[in-house]
Amino acid sequence: MLNIILVDDHHIVRQGIRTLLEIESDITVIGETDQQEELISLLNGKEAADVIVMDINMPGTDGITLTKQIKKMYPGVHIIVLSMMDHEKYVAQAFDAGATAFLIKNVSRDELLFAIRFAARGEPYICAEISFRLLQQAMKVVSTAANATAVDLQISSREMEVLALTADGFTNQEIAERLFTSKRTVEGYRQSLIEKTGVRNTAALVKYAYQTGLLK
Repeated sequence: MLNIILVDDHHIVRQGIRTLLEIESDITVIGETDQQEELISLLNGKEAADVIVMDINMPGTDGITLTKQIKKMYPGVHIIVLSMMDHEKYVAQAFDAGATAFLIKNVSRDELLFAIRFAARGEPYICAEISFRLLQQAMKVVSTAANATAVDLQISSREMEVLALTADGFTNQEIAERLFTSKRTVEGYRQSLIEKTGVRNTAALVKYAYQTGLLK
């Protein structure tokens, strides 16, 4: 059985979450509050809490600061930050403070339940919407890094075409036919790539391209 405490400054939000959770046979909501003092009282009660579901906005304090305080006092309690504030900086601050999971308030019931059970095992979790956004940002960084690498090495667009086709397994003759040029020209592009990247052979060239993000 998982014992849950709900901490939110909106009573109707707490009641809605309670209603969702109380139909689950393995979850019990042992208390709810919007006050720091009352939360401490609940944590010191007879029933030990496993998970706190807490908003960032709190009267007189904030969920990030409170998370840090609670983790110092009750390190075994896992905290899920549930907030409308979805900026990445709040995600970073929450995990830095000791939170186990971060969700935004438009998550589905199924994802909320999954996150609670996952976090109760001490497994970190970020809701799917924020995870996808972070992935998109990471992909942009990789793409930017690849473009910077190509510029730094003075790799031309035609050389990039040859590199991509080489990585796909095409021979020099097949690449020449696709690019409407001669085999000797393709060989020249490939040799130029090897010299610019400082690798020893074509296999090393392809490996280098993937490692540095030139190819994805």
